[in-house]
Amino acid sequence: MEQDQPKKKVAFNILKNDSTDGHGGFGVGTLSLENISPVFVDIENEDVFVDIGAMHARSVVEKGIKFLPNKEEVPNGKPYWLVWVTIDVTQDGGYYAGVTACEMTVDREIRRGYKSLPVHVNLMDKSLKRKIIVDHMDDKSKKLLAEFLQKHDLGIWNRSSDELKQGLHVEN
Repeated sequence: MEQDQPKKKVAFNILKNDSTDGHGGFGVGTLSLENISPVFVDIENEDVFVDIGAMHARSVVEKGIKFLPNKEEVPNGKPYWLVWVTIDVTQDGGYYAGVTACEMTVDREIRRGYKSLPVHVNLMDKSLKRKIIVDHMDDKSKKLLAEFLQKHDLGIWNRSSDELKQGLHVEN
């Protein structure tokens, strides 16, 4: 390859709805990111909120922070969970189909944080593939997330899998 030639860029298409209208062709089998939401659990402030900016690492929590791959480099980081929540719909209605939690810490004072980008991408993919991965969360965060999901839509919660409900169940 000649050195003057620019490198080809790899493009990632995010498709909304069915771009092929059922006729097949380009885009068939491509995952849609339409029904996934990034939900933050702020453990210290006991706050849970959706921030769509996290889809591109531009959430309120992440803005202005340089993320490092080693947790030890951010010893005073404030703990968060970034939870990828995928909603799917059956004939009975919507349900939480995929819920996966990613660890993150942020130290605003030094503008540094910890997160593992490969783990975050992997867990987003697992959520899209309808997996439940919440067992590594602390009990306080599980309880906060369960309450948030129930308050958001009790019907969606009630139609969700026992695996999710048991995974977020905390003994008082």
